[in-house]
Amino acid sequence: MTHPASHTHQAKAQHSAAPDPHRWAALALVCVAQFMLVLDVTVVNVALPDMAADLRLDRTTLTWVVTAYTLCFGGLMLLGGRLADALGARRTLLAGLALFTAASLVTGLAGNATTLLGGRIAQGVGAALLSPAALSIVTTTFHGAERNKALGVWAAIGGSGAAAGVLVGGALTDGPGWQWVFYVNVPIGLAVLATLPVFVAARAPRPARLDLPGALLVTAGTGSLIYGLVEAGDSGWSSPATLLPLLAAVALYAGFAAVERVARSPLMDLRMFTRRPVLAGAFLMLTATALLISDFFLGSVYLQHVRGFSPLRTGLLFLPAAVATGFGAHLASRLVGRAGSRAVAVGGMAVACLGSVPLTRLSADSSVHLVLLPGFAVACFGLGAVFVTATTTALGMVDHHEAGLASGVVNTFHEVGGSIGVAVVSTVAATGIESGSVGGFTDAFALCAVVAAGGAVAALGLVPRGKPRTTGLPHAH
Repeated sequence: MTHPASHTHQAKAQHSAAPDPHRWAALALVCVAQFMLVLDVTVVNVALPDMAADLRLDRTTLTWVVTAYTLCFGGLMLLGGRLADALGARRTLLAGLALFTAASLVTGLAGNATTLLGGRIAQGVGAALLSPAALSIVTTTFHGAERNKALGVWAAIGGSGAAAGVLVGGALTDGPGWQWVFYVNVPIGLAVLATLPVFVAARAPRPARLDLPGALLVTAGTGSLIYGLVEAGDSGWSSPATLLPLLAAVALYAGFAAVERVARSPLMDLRMFTRRPVLAGAFLMLTATALLISDFFLGSVYLQHVRGFSPLRTGLLFLPAAVATGFGAHLASRLVGRAGSRAVAVGGMAVACLGSVPLTRLSADSSVHLVLLPGFAVACFGLGAVFVTATTTALGMVDHHEAGLASGVVNTFHEVGGSIGVAVVSTVAATGIESGSVGGFTDAFALCAVVAAGGAVAALGLVPRGKPRTTGLPHAH
């Protein structure tokens, strides 16, 4: 056991060391890499109808274009963090970036559904390697007050990436074509690959065991869950084609829990879920991400498939909603220190519910500017507040030595939430997506309103009272 004095000595040595002269350039590069990953969550939404037309994709495949990426990103993220420890953060980041860049090229060149989905899966694996390694570089390169500034920049990437994604996706799809939502990653990825080794020093890896069985089980379980949820839209909820994957997901999750209990270095310490703040933060992150990505998915298909809007016009219409997400997050970051996490979480979910209600009354000729756009903006404003509350609750109400583990849990639920949300609303809106009728979409938006209302009630009982610590903590992306 290490004596406390040694930690003090190490901390003094760390702070007395000369700061890295290239640290701000390194931050800029890893933020550019992270920006590409976040962008790819939303950039494809506006391009989906054009992809479906060119490659003759059905509703199921269209859903997997979104969920395959977030599934692998979220399911393998914790393993990516362990690999960064075992192999070194810079080496893992470069490997992840190389894979993501190559996969982006393959996805853009795809001439069929199999190649397209294979590319999206590979993008997700690359993202799972890159993101935790990049965050590790940020936290080890900066110290003291500079670290908080650097983490603030890192945290801002999430909101700006989502906002830029809808606009970039629309402009590229309407211009050179949907393939360019993937091609755009290639020159940027190559430039960062060539430049990053100059500004980011290699550090000695730390011994770390890899829980590969745990990573495979939890990813397979989530994949089976999503498959069952999507299949329900075609086969019905009582069909064996739906029930068998759902039962398999339960079995795989049970296997994951069993493996984590006996693993010497578990991928996820399940005891973290006995910490009420972590459980609350994971729930809020899962729900908020599911609702936000579902809204973008449904809105994009509705505007282009039902209303006949162009991709660029669709992207521009989504921009206020994406910006509202950022405003909601900014306001919540100030309110949680005054009103407490519970009040902000409940209020954010309630606002998201209010914003979803007008969307349940959409018709084939509803005013986009008077009904759809305000509803989206209000809902996204509330969800932005929930995102911040999820992170500050999970990380600001646990001991400092547990903040890293809590951050990993919250980030994982962030990506997985998007996968599950899109799978569910795709099934509920199946008739509308396939036939171009508005009925399926209103049903899906009604479900979003119910989930947001249920989230507000659950937050009232689940989120602890009190005000979180808001400084010096890891940031969810």
